[in-house]
Amino acid sequence: MQINKFLITALCLSCGLAIPPALAGQNKPLKVCAAENEMPYSNKAGEGFENKLAELVGKALDRKVEYVSWSDPRYYIRDTLDKGLCDVAIGVDKGDPRVLTTQPYYRSGYVFISREADKLDLLSWDSAALRKVKRIAFVPGTPPEAMMKAIGRYNDMFNYSQELVGFKSARNQYIKYETSKLVSEISSGHAEVAALWGPSAARYVKASPTPLTMTMIPDDNVRADGQKVGSHYSTSMGVRKNDPALLAQLNKVIEDKRDEITELLEKEGVPLLAEPNAS
Repeated sequence: MQINKFLITALCLSCGLAIPPALAGQNKPLKVCAAENEMPYSNKAGEGFENKLAELVGKALDRKVEYVSWSDPRYYIRDTLDKGLCDVAIGVDKGDPRVLTTQPYYRSGYVFISREADKLDLLSWDSAALRKVKRIAFVPGTPPEAMMKAIGRYNDMFNYSQELVGFKSARNQYIKYETSKLVSEISSGHAEVAALWGPSAARYVKASPTPLTMTMIPDDNVRADGQKVGSHYSTSMGVRKNDPALLAQLNKVIEDKRDEITELLEKEGVPLLAEPNAS
């Protein structure tokens, strides 16, 4: 015989007993830390692919999704998740030391973007085309910056790179580069190549009026001093370090909904890679 869960809860409360763990927190909103304007990941209108993923997770857990917005990616874990304002951050690097991370729900990498008509031979950072083109768009502070220095193209791209800044926030002068703008540099012909994080660029590559091509950058790059420069990364969900119960629930959702998550990412156009330890 199935017993009404609300009746059990009422009896527990009236008798001073603890609510069974299976019922505790059930149907409470799932509060998701979400960027208010970091497309294609998330925005206040819910148009990002991480918004869609959050809704998928909420449905699987039978919990309504509520978003807690942040505007500066440098501090959002500290200012939202750590303070208990939200429960989960959807897109974090696997093993991020600030949080407990789930098993990865996708792996991707940095890509070269160019116009199909140009037929550039862009197989790696050693490609001769990268030494001949006039403009290469990239985001400072990312692996492509290190490799631009390694191939000797950083200094002659410095002024051009400053032209690509989207805006500076009021808080500590956070500088933002809009991926859509960098992709449009290639579509318009203003630049010949962009080196960008694939998931951030995929939507705009698909929408480009000029046919573009994305080429996955190999993960074997090193700086002049021999230090590895990573290009492939796995993405997970993050929860507070004192919330292993939610971590376990999210891991189960990722496992159970793997095909749906992959379909969502493929529809977005995200270039996907197999996990290194996958058979």
